[in-house]
Amino acid sequence: MYASVTSGYTYGISGPIHYGLWGALMILFIYPFGRRIRKVAPNAHTLAEVMRARHGRSSQLMLAISNVLGSVISLMSNFIAGGALIAMLSPLSFIQGVIMIAAGVLLYTVWSGFRASVLTDFAQVVAMLLAVVILVPTFFFLLGGPDLLREGAGNLTPHQADFFSSDAFLRQGAPYIAAVLAYAIGNQTIAQRLFAVREDLIKPTFITATIGYGATIIGIGMLGVLALYSGITPAGGDPNNLLPQLAATHLATPLIVVFFVMIIGSLSSTADSDLAALSSIVMTDIYGERARREGRINPRTMLLIGRLTMVVATVAAVLFAALELNILDLLVFVGAMWGCLVFPVIASFYWTRITNSAFTVSVLVAFAIFLPVRFSWLPQHGALDLVIDVVGIIGAGIVIGLMAFGFFGPKVGMVVGTLFAVGVAPFAIGVISQYPPLAGSLIAYAVSTIVCIAMSLMSRREPFDFDLIAARTADFTDDEPDVDRDGDLAPAHS
Repeated sequence: MYASVTSGYTYGISGPIHYGLWGALMILFIYPFGRRIRKVAPNAHTLAEVMRARHGRSSQLMLAISNVLGSVISLMSNFIAGGALIAMLSPLSFIQGVIMIAAGVLLYTVWSGFRASVLTDFAQVVAMLLAVVILVPTFFFLLGGPDLLREGAGNLTPHQADFFSSDAFLRQGAPYIAAVLAYAIGNQTIAQRLFAVREDLIKPTFITATIGYGATIIGIGMLGVLALYSGITPAGGDPNNLLPQLAATHLATPLIVVFFVMIIGSLSSTADSDLAALSSIVMTDIYGERARREGRINPRTMLLIGRLTMVVATVAAVLFAALELNILDLLVFVGAMWGCLVFPVIASFYWTRITNSAFTVSVLVAFAIFLPVRFSWLPQHGALDLVIDVVGIIGAGIVIGLMAFGFFGPKVGMVVGTLFAVGVAPFAIGVISQYPPLAGSLIAYAVSTIVCIAMSLMSRREPFDFDLIAARTADFTDDEPDVDRDGDLAPAHS
């Protein structure tokens, strides 16, 4: 919610649409790929576990590390939001607010884990939707009503006032479109729900979540637009303070309570999901793998390890939250980072020729190139910028192609991706390299895809048998001995 408000305040009218719409599509795109993942790994617990069964230890490590890093960053972002809220609405300091939020989320999540996350999600989403319906119109009239749109228009730049602003699209919309698949594929909090929901309910579950998320996030993002029209400046120049600042300045006590419920519900919903995801990764991919190989799984030990993971993750996120980083920038970075994994992960569920080395090397190379492009460490040079533009165009075609592939199959995906890349090329040359967040995201997709395909085609390994994944990801409570996975899955090819 904070990121959506920041987007509306920074990019104007189109900001919340770019943030909320593409975020909602991220949930929707789980459906087609989720059906395939559940088909080949019906009893899996984490995507990293599936990659271990499909490829080997290094691929599992890649996905597990990226998930841990992403979840800790997400957890930190939510604690920052909670700390800013409490600091603005009470005499407590930012750090005290962070600790209060962290302790509250940890207490109920450590007790019941994923069950607590799912049960509280329903109540929290209902509360957030009701709060948005009440608060957005309230703020609109408190800040001036229809006259605000006319009199406050002078506070907007031409790009902020333009619903079809190219600047907003290239800085916010396009990077989030690229991040759609990255969050859908690389985020264990979503994968955990995919593995938990009944297979026949995957489609309605994720369609409902798409609509609920989009409506809530786009709606609350409009508060940033209203603040922009009103000429409000965030306290201390920190965009994270904008939302609680609006509440503290303009709302009466009863509405502040409604506002508080909305924000706490939002950040708690995400934070408890991150804690549950982190615990599942450690329980499954660290303790579970070793214990299953040795044939001595202890449920009590596994539960203790999961709970200790939540405590350690909470402490780490609280310490990092003290840095008070920009939440929107953090989320864009995580999405771009996960972009390195998208093609190797998706292809691993469909293409029998993907190898462990192709997966690992492609992700490492893509991440190594992503970092200097994303953070503008490379010198400004015409030839280098041209290379970034060309590779970025290829990445854009891959993103659109993968989206089409999810719903319509490989042939349509390749055709749509190719046509899009060719069509956008004349407009993208000289542009992509000027927007580092977008360039970094697209290059992550392009490089990982090109390297993964090239190395897989050069491999002489026999096609992989997907039926082996189900056996290698059997439930931990199964009494049958697990398939031998020593030797980094040498028997995986038949």
